[in-house]
Amino acid sequence: MDDRERIVAGLVQELRRGTLILCVLRQLGDNRYGYSLVQSLEEAGIPIDPGTLYPLLRRLEKQGLLESRWELEEARPRRYYGLSETGAWVLDRLTAEWQAMVRTIRALVDAEPDTQPKKEE
Repeated sequence: MDDRERIVAGLVQELRRGTLILCVLRQLGDNRYGYSLVQSLEEAGIPIDPGTLYPLLRRLEKQGLLESRWELEEARPRRYYGLSETGAWVLDRLTAEWQAMVRTIRALVDAEPDTQPKKEE
């Protein structure tokens, strides 16, 4: 991988990091346990490492956006996460912000910029 590819890979990772919270909250309209959340995000084209997801879930729960409960009836205990009332409100606000950003960014990206390097005169 050359330097330019490494730069792009790093920038793509930063873009993804900024959108993960919205994606995770959107998936938690129905209660899910961690591994099922990893699977549903991967199926949606958003791979996430469990080592990234679980700390994020704990942080969102600490912020009051998620509620969790243990299910002990199955073969192995599972912790299920779902949106709290505050989490649903925050998700609505983040979704509106995201949609506004997409419109703005799409207008910028769709404009035909001069992508050639400037020549010194």
